[in-house]
Amino acid sequence: MSSAVVLLSGGLDSCVTLAIAKQENDEVYALTFDYGQRHEKEVESAKRLAEHFGVKKHMILRIPLEEVAESALTREEEPIPEHGTVEEMTITIPPTYVPGRNIVLLSYALSWAESVHADFIYIGAHTQDYSGYPDCRPEFLKAFQNMANLGTRRGAEGRQIELKYPIINMAKSEIISKGRELEVPFELTWSCYEGGEKACGKCDSCMFRLKGFEELGLEDPLEYES
Repeated sequence: MSSAVVLLSGGLDSCVTLAIAKQENDEVYALTFDYGQRHEKEVESAKRLAEHFGVKKHMILRIPLEEVAESALTREEEPIPEHGTVEEMTITIPPTYVPGRNIVLLSYALSWAESVHADFIYIGAHTQDYSGYPDCRPEFLKAFQNMANLGTRRGAEGRQIELKYPIINMAKSEIISKGRELEVPFELTWSCYEGGEKACGKCDSCMFRLKGFEELGLEDPLEYES
């Protein structure tokens, strides 16, 4: 009997990752963070997704990361970037990068996973993320795995908790295809960096998402302002 802790932001990628974890494990725990991001839309989506997938427990942790991490996602005075093309988004590390975020979030996940005797931790990092975010790179994730092996009781006893990132090499369209295969309710997800009534359709996250659906000839079930 295997069990896993899944980092669930409420976005499309983490939702598909949760669906994969549910398929591969007997018990799944979902972990969501309120870290001072600009809005609560993703957290609300995470609640609905956790209920939809029937996770064993859904924990929402409030950590004041906004007090130390300067980012367009934690500072309302910092504008959310809008690029003309998807290609432009991966040239430099964007202002939506949150310093140390995945280091902090994975550390909490590791602590919880060891406490509930979970065998795996799942994170929805993928190629388009790590082209802009250094803490989504495979090299970082492998380094975190090594740290987890060295810094936990389970690791010291030879019962390592394995970090899994099943969509790491998928393009957004492939992630969406996998989600359709697993009957993921995309209408319950929220990817937009803004917290409006409708998704903005202009931020990097919206553009990646829309391009993925477009490449498949599908319509995104979310409503967009533009």
